[in-house]
Amino acid sequence: MRLHRLTLTAFGPFGGTQSVDFDDLSTAGLFLLHGPTGAGKTSVLDAVCYALYGSVPGARQGGGQGTALRSDHAAPATRTEVTLDLTVAGRRLEVTRQPPWERPKKRGTGTTLDKAQTWLREYDATAGAWKDLSRSHQEIGEEITQLLGMSREQFCQVVLLPQGDFARFLRADAEARGKLLGRLFDTRRFADVEKSLAERRRATEAQVRDGDAELLADAHRMQQAAGEAMELPELAPGEPGLADAVLSAAAVARSTAREQLTVAAGRLTAAESAQAAAARALDDARELARLQRRFAQARERAARLEQGAEAYREAQALMERARKAEAVAPALELRESSEAEHRRAAAAEARARALLPDTFADAGAVGLAAAARRAAEELGGLDSARRAERRLAELLDERAGLDRQERADADLLQEAEAWLDGWEETRTALQTRVDSAQQAAALAEQLAVRREPAQQRLRAARMRDQHAQDTDRAVDRVRTAQDETLRAKQHWLDLKEQRLNGIAAELAANLTDGEPCTVCGATEHPAPARKVAGHVGREAEEHALTAYQRADEQRAEDERRLGVVREALAAATAEAGDTPTRQLADEVAELEEQYAQARSAAAELHAAQERLRQAGHEHEQRLAARQETAVRAASRVGHRERLDRERAALEEELDRARGSLDSVAARAAQLERRTALLTDAADTARVAEDTAKRLKDADARLSDAAFRAGFETPQAAAAALLDNAAHRELQRRLDAWQHEEAAVRAVLAEADTAAAAREPQADLDAAQQTADEAARRLRDAASAHDAAGRRCTELDRLSARATASVRRLAPLREEYDRVARMAGLAAGTSADNERRMRLESYVLAARLEQVAAAATVRLRRMSSGRYTLVHSDDRTGRGRSGLGLHVVDAWTGRERDTATLSGGETFFASLALALGLADVVTDEAGGVRLDTLFIDEGFGSLDDQTLDEVLDVLDSLRERDRSVGIVSHVADLRRRIHAQLEVVKGRTGSVLRQRGTG
Repeated sequence: MRLHRLTLTAFGPFGGTQSVDFDDLSTAGLFLLHGPTGAGKTSVLDAVCYALYGSVPGARQGGGQGTALRSDHAAPATRTEVTLDLTVAGRRLEVTRQPPWERPKKRGTGTTLDKAQTWLREYDATAGAWKDLSRSHQEIGEEITQLLGMSREQFCQVVLLPQGDFARFLRADAEARGKLLGRLFDTRRFADVEKSLAERRRATEAQVRDGDAELLADAHRMQQAAGEAMELPELAPGEPGLADAVLSAAAVARSTAREQLTVAAGRLTAAESAQAAAARALDDARELARLQRRFAQARERAARLEQGAEAYREAQALMERARKAEAVAPALELRESSEAEHRRAAAAEARARALLPDTFADAGAVGLAAAARRAAEELGGLDSARRAERRLAELLDERAGLDRQERADADLLQEAEAWLDGWEETRTALQTRVDSAQQAAALAEQLAVRREPAQQRLRAARMRDQHAQDTDRAVDRVRTAQDETLRAKQHWLDLKEQRLNGIAAELAANLTDGEPCTVCGATEHPAPARKVAGHVGREAEEHALTAYQRADEQRAEDERRLGVVREALAAATAEAGDTPTRQLADEVAELEEQYAQARSAAAELHAAQERLRQAGHEHEQRLAARQETAVRAASRVGHRERLDRERAALEEELDRARGSLDSVAARAAQLERRTALLTDAADTARVAEDTAKRLKDADARLSDAAFRAGFETPQAAAAALLDNAAHRELQRRLDAWQHEEAAVRAVLAEADTAAAAREPQADLDAAQQTADEAARRLRDAASAHDAAGRRCTELDRLSARATASVRRLAPLREEYDRVARMAGLAAGTSADNERRMRLESYVLAARLEQVAAAATVRLRRMSSGRYTLVHSDDRTGRGRSGLGLHVVDAWTGRERDTATLSGGETFFASLALALGLADVVTDEAGGVRLDTLFIDEGFGSLDDQTLDEVLDVLDSLRERDRSVGIVSHVADLRRRIHAQLEVVKGRTGSVLRQRGTG
């Protein structure tokens, strides 16, 4: 990798645009980057890192989006930008990055946030021009990382050599060295292998423990089922021998349970026989008691029958008189019905005679019938007068119709004359409306062509205004999301730092006596750390990390939406132009109003043409109606004379028929009522005479029937007669007495009942008590037998389940032993791992050995052959081995720790270590050639001779066209190194000056 040119604009302390020509500086091979403190030397290196990776090292990144990289000295309208021209892997590339920029709004007041931009171009030597490759942050980042073969952290350690970090590396313990080397060589896969093995060990161990716990739970269930016949092994889940002990105890419990089942079966058989004998004795006692009660009850019923014999004989006599009275019942019913019929007929006759005149009071049925016939004959003579009356009404209606027709024709003639007088004026007005509507239709077609473009432009203007408002809101959301992301990240980092400060207590919580510590490997834990108040655990840290990631995802989503809204705003602005929306709306409204008026007027065209056609048709109808009216007036004169003559004849006939009444209808109604009253009175008189005769006949028949039945009078026969309810009740009493007498005689005649009565009184209580006791013993024996059977069944089921569990756990136990052995080896806790070295530490130790060998080549030259760096895998105290680093002093022949070096010795040792690390990381990254290196600070601690030797070593790096930049403010280096890049700071920002080149 070789740097050609770096261009900065509004970056860090540089308010304007500054450019660095690395090709010019590299001609000398070794160049100096110097300047006063705070001028911006490190910012030049930050710019190189930002151009390649989109971020700067450490806390200098500021906010997660790089907004802190902008220079405070820059003008508001100047955007921050970094452009780097470099050659890597044989390709000439140019990377340009712009961080997010909060710029003034183009319209209105306030600011808006523009998202970050990135460009990647490649120089085409054949065409002699640059060609664009990508504008995607992700694609460019992946491309640069793939070409360089190293991450940002590796680049900052290999290309931008920070001597302070390597000095600390020399003095650090194994854990700190492991963290740095792990980042550089990316040994996370080996740590993941350790973690995976540990997780598998814990998982399989948990499964084995769960299986043993399930097996032990089954053993407890078997113990509960077996009662006192089973003893459990005193072993915990996971301990050896638990399965065999449980299966052995289960076998003993099953054998004991089967013996108990055999004993319970014998007891159940004996109890069943005793219970059957007691039940038979109880049934015999119950039957004897029943027969004795039956005989006693029969004697009591016989006594009650003897007491009621007199009442039974009286009831028989009453029933006999009722049977005789039943022969007189038809005659009684006939007499009662005839009397009722006669009363109804007499009442009807009285009502009918009350409606007649007094002249008919003494008339009989024959006289009333004759008067009714005379009234009917007179009514029939009025039919001709009725017809004449109806014809007269028709004549009057017809004459009124002629009068109405005459008035209607007069009105019609007057209207037609008036309409025809204004015909010419009406026709001219209608024709004018048709012409106006045709002109409006033509105008509407012209306006319709202009409507759609105007409306489309108005819609685009409204969308432009809406997108402008959406853009402002999106900018506010992006700014809020950025602040929230910064707060969430800072909160996560704070919690992470608090957890790391108290990680010892968290690790100590998992310590077990006799088990090796996962940190130091010791099996004894005399004073484990304790958690203090406010301790931050893994869940709190992960929760904070999740909150930060969600906030960062929301920030990215808000930035994406802001870009979408801005693109929509640009498209709407291009279509609508700069004309205000209100002005466009007014123009469209005016155009719409004109178009609506024209369409409204054009819509009247068809109606106007139709009205003109209808008016012509009506003109013809008016002329025809005037002629028809004259013809009808002439015909009405003769018709009216004929109606008058017929009316006079009808009125003379009706005067004769009405008499003293107002009309023929009134006279007819009078005759109809008289005829109906006389007819009704005659009918009711005949019915009354007939019913009187039938009543007399019924009295004679009743007297004769009572005498033949043996009753002195009809009244006596009626008194002896019973109604249906009384008859049924009396018969029921007689039947009940007879049935009871027969039942009592039958019971007293039973031989077994009489024999039972002669036996002693049955003792049911004693028999019941004996039967209950036998039933209780049977239930106890059955319960014991069922319990023994269930115990055997449950023990067989649980034993089979335990046996299946043991077989199922056998492969899992083997897997657990194998995984636990591998996890112990990888974690350095196994006895087979003599140096107690973790897998990741083992890999890093190999890398550190390579780094020490590469660093020794340059360290021997810097120290005039005195010092040599060697890797040590010895253990330090109670810790683990693998990452030790010692220095061998050739003057004394002794090997000592690098922490014992002096300040100057530490500097050139760390420089040699940094250069060696750069070589190893470069080889690890695929052999990418690093033609440009930067070394930061530390030269002030060297004497003149050592400084010369160090510079000679650095000067040797120029071999094969490599250039080295030294970042320092040591004054002596300005005399020794001619090619210089000076950073000059001022009140308006820093500037860059190149000297001693070209």
